[in-house]
Amino acid sequence: MVVQAIGDETMPTEVVTAPNCDDEFDPTLLSVDDAIAEITRTIAPLAATEQLPLRTALGRILASDLYAPADVPNHTNSAMDGYALRAADLEQGTPLTVVGTAWAGKPHLGAVASGECVRIMTGAVMPEHADTVVMQEQVELLDDHIRVAPGQKAGQHVRHAGEDLAAGALALRAGQRLAPAALGLIASLGIAEVPVFRRPRVAFFSNGDELRSVGQPLNPGEVYDSNRYTLHGLLQRAGMDMVDLGVVPDDRTQIRSAFLSAAHSADALITSAGASVGDADFIKDILDEVGEVSFWKIAMKPGRPLAFGHVGDALFFGLPGNPVSVMVTFYQFVLPALRRLSGETPVLSLRLTARTTNRIRKRPGRTEFQRGVLTQTPDGDLEVSVTGEQGSGILSSMSEANCFILLPADCDGVAPGKSVLVEPFAGLI
Repeated sequence: MVVQAIGDETMPTEVVTAPNCDDEFDPTLLSVDDAIAEITRTIAPLAATEQLPLRTALGRILASDLYAPADVPNHTNSAMDGYALRAADLEQGTPLTVVGTAWAGKPHLGAVASGECVRIMTGAVMPEHADTVVMQEQVELLDDHIRVAPGQKAGQHVRHAGEDLAAGALALRAGQRLAPAALGLIASLGIAEVPVFRRPRVAFFSNGDELRSVGQPLNPGEVYDSNRYTLHGLLQRAGMDMVDLGVVPDDRTQIRSAFLSAAHSADALITSAGASVGDADFIKDILDEVGEVSFWKIAMKPGRPLAFGHVGDALFFGLPGNPVSVMVTFYQFVLPALRRLSGETPVLSLRLTARTTNRIRKRPGRTEFQRGVLTQTPDGDLEVSVTGEQGSGILSSMSEANCFILLPADCDGVAPGKSVLVEPFAGLI
């Protein structure tokens, strides 16, 4: 250290600093992947289940495998409006006699003999001995006879019994999130109720004397609490039951009470602010009393500080206070954890490669999640541009974005026209 003599005293001319959030490289930082792995390792899915009517099960997680109780479809039927006939008659090229009509739900009674056909509608049961359907546009009708255009194939336009699912076949696996198509599939099996895992109950609050709820007047130095509204929206889209504990000031008694209340009533607790321990942050001291929590520094930007552990039986996530950091850390750490807690089979988030339209600034040292706008060119190529300033407090950068631009730790910036990895928001929830 360089020193300078002042009178009889020797004074240092340099300030010794500690590692901080402006440092791009810190060997003590935990990687994003290692943090995710550590969180995942400690979480077991909820065991409680419930039976739900099919119409109310959208978005829920299936709790047990579902098997087809019967063939789907349960009868061989026509895939087209046309004429059902025997494939052997196609080779003859002679007119065929129309001997009846088969409607969906009202089959033709009787077999189809050689030289005969039956007018058939989509979904109607195939008549006995008929094995092929010729669509009506490929037929010339002559009174009670038809002539078939050449080029037809034996067995065409027929849906066979069990073609979708054979009786006893696995229809849906436990751990699957029930999308609209899954509800339709379950309905096709004749199943009216499904077993699903109970939704995780998530409590959350914001911490800080400077925070005010929307609608309250602001005094100098105070700000509106946006993080609770962000978390409410994120949790709602993730399908969680929620307990909003409001804004908790920097008061040891109130913070401790909020923690204990959440631990008693919820499966998980999320706070914003207090993950980076400062002079006015009581969270770490209180957590040491009522929980088991690790405070981590993650090699990422934004969202460097993160706390994770348990308060009682509830999972605990202490997120940074900056609005963008809240969203980034929620998507990367909290959402996968809540999905696992809810019993959902792990799924990788959708990541794509896109070409940059502008220069992206970055210093090596940390994985960055910059906010971008992903578009598709008329030629089908994917392009991405950053949404302006990328500071962790600039919430508008998230509001304008539809994806994260993922920049690895060793990246030192990206030139226009180069390829980058992007993570669309639509693929996260």
